[in-house]
Amino acid sequence: MPKQLTALSIDSIQFPDPNNALDDPEGLLAIGGDLSPERLLNAYQHAIFPWFSDGEPILWWSPAERAVIQPQQVHISKSMAKFIRQTSLTITVNHRFKDVVTACAQPRKKQAETWISPAIQSAYYQLHLRGVAHSVEVWDQGQLVGGLYGVNVGAIFCGESMFHQQTNASKLAFIALSQHFSRFQGQLIDCQMMTEHLQSLGVTANTRLAFIKQLDQYKGTTINSTCWDKQTIYLK
Repeated sequence: MPKQLTALSIDSIQFPDPNNALDDPEGLLAIGGDLSPERLLNAYQHAIFPWFSDGEPILWWSPAERAVIQPQQVHISKSMAKFIRQTSLTITVNHRFKDVVTACAQPRKKQAETWISPAIQSAYYQLHLRGVAHSVEVWDQGQLVGGLYGVNVGAIFCGESMFHQQTNASKLAFIALSQHFSRFQGQLIDCQMMTEHLQSLGVTANTRLAFIKQLDQYKGTTINSTCWDKQTIYLK
């Protein structure tokens, strides 16, 4: 039977089996529904995430290839290790979630628009207020110059986006997240789709099936909630 795009009901937060995602466009699973906290949490617990442009219907994805990393496996190049030793930049957790998401929403070079619409920003802030979505911030003398945000599902952190306004600031945020999450027995960081930037940090490609098995293994694991208290992260 050919795979078909599923239209979601506004009255149910249930999703189809992610293995039924389309081959073209690759990974597209469903359309519609809403961005309620309950639906978003259910999506992440089943290897699904929203990704759509402002003004379009909500699109839900579960790509066949998943970019993931065990946090203790983060790669620090020699040049990055030198930068970490010498930098005066500081790193915090959950100090400015809204500002990080707003910064991530700014269009990148060669991009006319961003997928992080006002609706997405509002939805993830609601998750933040519930203690589920978190941010890592990089500071230069009180100015926010880099960071990332994502959703915590058990012992997995599902990264959504990162930004930098100074060289190496987003790499610093990712390394800090990896080391910090590892200290609290975090088991996996989901980066959704592979990029050269992520690959340079040690992120590898996994299959959807393997990722779902990892998700099933770790989504019920509880890490110490102090992991996401407002605090400063110090790199090793």
